[in-house]
Amino acid sequence: MTPSHARDLAHGALIWLCGQEELLPVFLTASGASAGELVAALRDPAGVDDALLGAGLDFILMRDETVIAASRAQGIGNDQLAMAQAVLSGAGQTHWT
Repeated sequence: MTPSHARDLAHGALIWLCGQEELLPVFLTASGASAGELVAALRDPAGVDDALLGAGLDFILMRDETVIAASRAQGIGNDQLAMAQAVLSGAGQTHWT
């Protein structure tokens, strides 16, 4: 998965998260992000900090139910969000040391 594709999936996951009335306030509190930061991220996907995208994915990946729902909303396989998180965090890179 390319970093660009990972960012696109993470951005879609944030959009999905914004539509979840019960989860969104929990995410904002847990991540320390403000509603303003989230709105700015949704308006300008290219300018979104990878840390915010990663935080959104980390939050969604904590529960199977949220992974399934967010994946279904984007029409992707359940494993794609975990792959995107690995790419954005650098964990998907091979280290030959």
